[in-house]
Amino acid sequence: MDTAQLQGYADLVQGLADRGHLDNRWRQVFTTVPRDLFIPEHIWRQAPEACEPITSRAAWLELVHSDEPVVIQIDDGGEDGPGVATSSNSQPSMVAKMLGHLQIEDGHRVLEIGTASGYFAALLTERLGEQNVYSVELDPALAELAESNLHAAGYMPQLRCGDGEEGWPGAAPFDRLIATCALRHIPQAFVEQVRPGGIIVAPIARDFWSGALVQLAVQDDGTASGPFRGGASYMAMRSHRLGAGTPVDSSTARSRKAGPDPAGMLTLGFALYAGARLPGVSMWHSEKPGHVQVWASRRDGSAATAATGEDVWQYGTANLWEEIEQVLLEYSALGSPGTEDFGLTVDSDGQHVWLREPRSRVQPTA
Repeated sequence: MDTAQLQGYADLVQGLADRGHLDNRWRQVFTTVPRDLFIPEHIWRQAPEACEPITSRAAWLELVHSDEPVVIQIDDGGEDGPGVATSSNSQPSMVAKMLGHLQIEDGHRVLEIGTASGYFAALLTERLGEQNVYSVELDPALAELAESNLHAAGYMPQLRCGDGEEGWPGAAPFDRLIATCALRHIPQAFVEQVRPGGIIVAPIARDFWSGALVQLAVQDDGTASGPFRGGASYMAMRSHRLGAGTPVDSSTARSRKAGPDPAGMLTLGFALYAGARLPGVSMWHSEKPGHVQVWASRRDGSAATAATGEDVWQYGTANLWEEIEQVLLEYSALGSPGTEDFGLTVDSDGQHVWLREPRSRVQPTA
């Protein structure tokens, strides 16, 4: 790297340390593993609609040395798509946060799900040694890119191109497992392949708009449980992507006077609670200064939309918005708990969101 590149990356690492994201050991690791070695020439900046291509060297350096994700693939590598991000080099502060929640110790064996550019695997390898780091990538082109990047940087962890949902059975058990793609649920294979007392860190993207990081401890009985650790926006594992929604029958449209401002529904705590109370309901939103619009739908064809200061519109046979408002009243009565008041348990019966302690599961509405 030239002097400008060295300084740009040094400033990025210094900023992460100043904000408390890196302890001394991880700061040394980040300093030793430059991010730009894992960024291809053609990249994009993430945007709500279509990703924006980076076309100059100056803009490339600015993005790579910022605390932003760098999109390294759009449309699963296909041509003439809509420009939707399908793989990225993650936001450095989020990388640091996830590594902190892994609570890694020397000698730990770690499995990463989603190699992407190879940057995360390089950080793990610098800390733990190549014999202790395993990483799985589904996309052959990305797997090839990651291997090339890692070997060029002098790192040779254990790499495999395959379905990350299956983990790496032949190399288990692991002390730690980290997913760098969003999951709708924790695959049972992850729990089975981590030793009792081990930790799983993964982004969870449930039916509501939320994306939250969960930290699970694997128990002696083969279950895993632990708290959510704040928001985390990651691209979904391909087998966990949401399918197309049920068409809305506009002939059933009906309106009523506005209720609570939907802006009050845009907290991650509410998303976790409502997602558990109303399984199968998806919610998304748009936001402008002083104005929020929310849409919701359910697989039975029910749908609703509400906006700040405007009438509510509902579709289908059920009054979906009224169900959501009822859940909001419950949530408020509970004291509007925050993200880290919630947790997740994975056992033989499935995945269960709980509030404040594992025995207090948030049950679906009837």
